[in-house]
Amino acid sequence: MSAAEAVAAALARLEAAEPALNAFVTVRADDALRAARHADDQRARGAPLGPLHGLPISVKDLVAVEGMPFTFGSRTMAHNVAAADAAAVERLRGAGAIVIGKTTTSEYGCKAVGDSPLSGSTRNPWNPAMTAGGSSAGAAASVAAGVTPLAIGTDGGGSIRIPAALCGLFGVKAQFGRVPAFPAAATPTLAHVCPIGRSVRDVALLLQTLAGYDARDPASVPQPAPDFLVACDHQTRELRVAWSPTYGYAPVEPEVRAIAEAAARALADTGCAVDEVEAPFGDDPAELWTAEFYAGIGARLGPALRADRAQLDPDVAIVVERALAMPIEVYQRAISGRYAFRERVRQFFERYDVLLSPTLPVAGVEAGIAIPPGMRDRNIVTWVCYTYPFNLTGQPAASIPAGFAASGLPVGLQIVARAYREADLFAVAAALETVRPWVARHPAWRANR
Repeated sequence: MSAAEAVAAALARLEAAEPALNAFVTVRADDALRAARHADDQRARGAPLGPLHGLPISVKDLVAVEGMPFTFGSRTMAHNVAAADAAAVERLRGAGAIVIGKTTTSEYGCKAVGDSPLSGSTRNPWNPAMTAGGSSAGAAASVAAGVTPLAIGTDGGGSIRIPAALCGLFGVKAQFGRVPAFPAAATPTLAHVCPIGRSVRDVALLLQTLAGYDARDPASVPQPAPDFLVACDHQTRELRVAWSPTYGYAPVEPEVRAIAEAAARALADTGCAVDEVEAPFGDDPAELWTAEFYAGIGARLGPALRADRAQLDPDVAIVVERALAMPIEVYQRAISGRYAFRERVRQFFERYDVLLSPTLPVAGVEAGIAIPPGMRDRNIVTWVCYTYPFNLTGQPAASIPAGFAASGLPVGLQIVARAYREADLFAVAAALETVRPWVARHPAWRANR
């Protein structure tokens, strides 16, 4: 298949899918087709080709793409246009990928579901009555629907792992700083730029392209990245693996727990022991994460909140208002608490190489609902329970398909590795993909619905 054919097929699929799924906020079909023809010319001339040469890809609307709208899913930024590519997009282009458009996000990445006041609700290809998850909603929906084989999203509290779980995909948050985040995010101490795709090796290839030091990001890891594709062939039998169904605090649905546990126990078929651990790091760090994340968002959205609250997503306005009202001493105690939490997690990972858990406590959430019923004591992100702890620590974490609920919706298994040990994460993910393959199963949704 030529690059022009691949891009044309992606655009045709996008056009057919959008009425049902609403995954894109910006599409640049002419630019993408022009780039694809240029890619084919390069190949015909025998020019050196990058690892993603001619591949159609999408970029979440929290990541800058030169000349494209850069709206953060917010009406407050509806007319903003990026002046330059983000570091990750520079690397995509350098590898030969072709950006076909920008995908939807909840406002400033603030919600674990896929809606915003600017772009509306993004639906799940497995069941369009359900959310695709957030905040990388369009990234996951576009890949699950077959529009693009890969996508770029972000993750500040679970925003790549949540939609990966809900849409039956593999999404990875690498070690903090492994992929440069420039320009800086609204939550620069928590946010990661992340790949999402259908298979483990596809995602490994994309992450290999994105990873590496960049002096513009002060948190950028100054060492060479591991070879993620080679890591997919590593043996897992020597790894020390823990399974924790609740972390000691998560109110997980019994069906979700059973499906995730069956996937975790299947890792024993690859030769490693799996121990059950009830509470791997003590108390729920939800308040620590909430203080840091929403203080960052509040700094960006505070002026808009004061000038015209109606511009904002009402759910986001509530958490931003609370963050701005937080006394400075309370905020500083939360920051100090983050360091204590990191140390507890570090000590746990002295005993284990990998921690497995459900990715989410539920199999699905209806579109238009911010927090699942029965979890109203939590906020618009902390209801996910399992993902945000590892934004506080910065260590590698991923969601991998574990199976399907009786409803037909996918269920995710979260894999967390020790700091800087993405190689162990990819070894486990590839082993699970071998013993419990999922790639051949596609959503029942079709473009002609």
